[in-house]
Amino acid sequence: MEYKLVCPCIFGLEKIVGFELRRLGGEEISVENGKVSCRGDALTVARANIGLRCAERVLVEVAAFPARSFEELFQGVLAVDWAAYIPKNGAFPVKGWSLASQLASVPDCQAIVKKAVVEKLKQTHQVFWFEETGERYQIQFSIHKDQVSILLDTSGEGLHKRGYRAHAGEAPIKETLAAGIVDLARIREGDIVYDPLCGSGTLLVEAAMRALNIAPGLRRTFAAERWQTFDQKAFSLARQQALDEADPGGDFEGYGFDIDPQAVELTLQNAKLAGVGEKISARVEDITRHKLQDAGGILLSNPPYGERMLGPAQVKAIHQALGKMHRYNNLKSYIITSAPHFEEQFGKTADRRRKLYNGELKCQLYMYYK
Repeated sequence: MEYKLVCPCIFGLEKIVGFELRRLGGEEISVENGKVSCRGDALTVARANIGLRCAERVLVEVAAFPARSFEELFQGVLAVDWAAYIPKNGAFPVKGWSLASQLASVPDCQAIVKKAVVEKLKQTHQVFWFEETGERYQIQFSIHKDQVSILLDTSGEGLHKRGYRAHAGEAPIKETLAAGIVDLARIREGDIVYDPLCGSGTLLVEAAMRALNIAPGLRRTFAAERWQTFDQKAFSLARQQALDEADPGGDFEGYGFDIDPQAVELTLQNAKLAGVGEKISARVEDITRHKLQDAGGILLSNPPYGERMLGPAQVKAIHQALGKMHRYNNLKSYIITSAPHFEEQFGKTADRRRKLYNGELKCQLYMYYK
């Protein structure tokens, strides 16, 4: 069965997700703001869930049509062969959003979509009541400028839930954003990576997993692999392929530092859970007093922005310390922040900047190549 995959992602990471999908077997790649689409079979769906580092979910689009009235919405959803996706006992909650469209009421749209699915399943399953006690088949709809997309969520929990971060420190960076920064930093096997404000270690763990080609979804399960209507062999095959491609014994060194002992402990715990504990070390250090012993390598950092933690003077001191580390230790540096005046305080204009969103905050990734 061929599927149209739709993979939402953080604004600014679309091209990276497009490259990832192509590598994982996707065809007819289409890149839009905040999402990337492609076509593929069940194996592509499974490989995308297990292997995508920067996407938020893997959805499959089951219908797309224009609708300016509830009747048009109802008929468009009714036309889908829902029995091909949802069995008699399946749970099928509905959620979605609408923007710049005639159908502006999301609760009303939810009710219409749900009603249409129920009516179609009544016809095909020949039952009149659905207890919805089985596996979850999450239906999503999006309506933008009167164009409707009806989708099924194959992932379940978001793809940023890798399974290694049971706990996080204050203001943690999302795993998918960290993976995007790692991609832009071109982390490879053999690299040495430093994070002098490591928090819960997300940047270091994502860097290690990328360098050693460890798929981010190897340690978790996904909604579609429990679906009666999905090829169960696809996930087994995709997981085995990912295991065969991984190189956990490859060369990589990750060094984390943080002024908070609890953050250091979290980094070490998360690295162990991710299967890269032997590649990452961490210790308590104050960045404003720290000096690296070895020159060379790559610095990745998500310093406090001054939005919730620390004041302007403390943030400035951290930026100055990062600048000294970059200059005196011959480091390539990739630092994400929403704080103003970063380059001035860092002491150097970035070779390149890239706009990224950390949650709702518009940030810049400052990239220094030398």
